[in-house]
Amino acid sequence: MTQDIASLGADRRRLVDRVMTAMVGVAVILALTPLVLIIGDVVIQGAPVLSLSFLTGLPTPVGVPGGGIANALVGSFVMVGIAALIAVPIGVGAGIFFSEWPESRLSFISSFMNDVLAEFPSIVIGIFVYVVIVLTTRTFSALAGAVALSIIMIPIVARTTEESLKIVPVTLREASMALGISRWKTVIRIVISTGKSGLATGILLAVARAAGETAPLLLTALGSTFFATGLFQPTAALPLLIYTYGISPFADWHARAWGAALILVIVMLGLNLTVKLVIGRRYSEMRAEI
Repeated sequence: MTQDIASLGADRRRLVDRVMTAMVGVAVILALTPLVLIIGDVVIQGAPVLSLSFLTGLPTPVGVPGGGIANALVGSFVMVGIAALIAVPIGVGAGIFFSEWPESRLSFISSFMNDVLAEFPSIVIGIFVYVVIVLTTRTFSALAGAVALSIIMIPIVARTTEESLKIVPVTLREASMALGISRWKTVIRIVISTGKSGLATGILLAVARAAGETAPLLLTALGSTFFATGLFQPTAALPLLIYTYGISPFADWHARAWGAALILVIVMLGLNLTVKLVIGRRYSEMRAEI
């Protein structure tokens, strides 16, 4: 009798386990379905447009065959590059402060404000930069676009830096300071060196986020059909080109928008795969140390 009851209990647990496993599997499939459909649609619609001339040529007027996205590619790389130069030092410095001096009231307030900034709509950031830079310089420009993108990147870099440095063992800090090394040297030479993979991951995530932003660039960089020859000129970018071509009524511009979208997706996937590789190597190193 006792064995029968135990057997019924085990069967019930196995049944519940299988049902829950099946439900989780269905949830995973439902979660991945939109991503697969979007990527599949972008590849099907965009692949026929891709060619060397599409990547190296300038946009052409409606009805003129050919035309490329070279100016948008260069504009995106320039603005994201400048934004990274602005955001990475500020974000890393803020993340170090949040991680190493959490007991400070300033750290608490700054960390809270960083979280608020991370949730700000990007269009609001675009309006802010438009008022501060575009109206002041009286021109849309790559510099204004880069500043808007840097504001979006800073909270991402700061938060990932903080989380990366928090998992560095406290014993390392204590051992360093026990040897007479000052706190700031311990942070720079021991803590940052140990958590550098996490810092790189956060920077790549921030770059990927900035590369796909459209709303702030509409109010700052504006877009152009030519190569920009300076930082204080309207500048093209991939998201802007996709938006402009996508809302147009012309079929050939729609095709180019799909091609540009495919290039942007490839860039985003490349950055995310790089992040995964960095994270995988990081945890392999941590397991080896343990």
